[in-house]
Amino acid sequence: MAFKQVDISKKPVVFRLATAVGKIRLSVDTIARIRKGRIEKGDPVSLAKLTAVSGAKQTPSLLLLCHPLRIETTETRVELMKDGVQVSVTVAAHEKTGVEMEALTGVSVALLNIWDVVKQYEKDSNGQYPDTRIEFIRVERKVKRPNEGA
Repeated sequence: MAFKQVDISKKPVVFRLATAVGKIRLSVDTIARIRKGRIEKGDPVSLAKLTAVSGAKQTPSLLLLCHPLRIETTETRVELMKDGVQVSVTVAAHEKTGVEMEALTGVSVALLNIWDVVKQYEKDSNGQYPDTRIEFIRVERKVKRPNEGA
């Protein structure tokens, strides 16, 4: 089977925006530790915000058929909930193709980094993660708008 990148050479450059969201389920004790700043590896909220931007920018290196894009902005929101952490990433650019994969990658990488820094608190006595899970990763919003003044 052959693989190929989609030809976007004839598509116009337009404003593109996408928001993706996802959640990591964590124990109540881990959420309390995050709120109190008692995570040994560092603050998972700040780390998630940084790694979401990095993940979005590295999308074409990770998803081999994605086109490299000139991302103009990335905004990350992290919400502590009673049963986990929700991450939302919005990516925008003026490009020939959408930015939803960049938003999805940003969310995924942010959630994986949260898992990494809290995993020692999530393990059971057998070293397993019975309740920890990343879930509900999805595109929440996608916008495609012609350039103003074009």
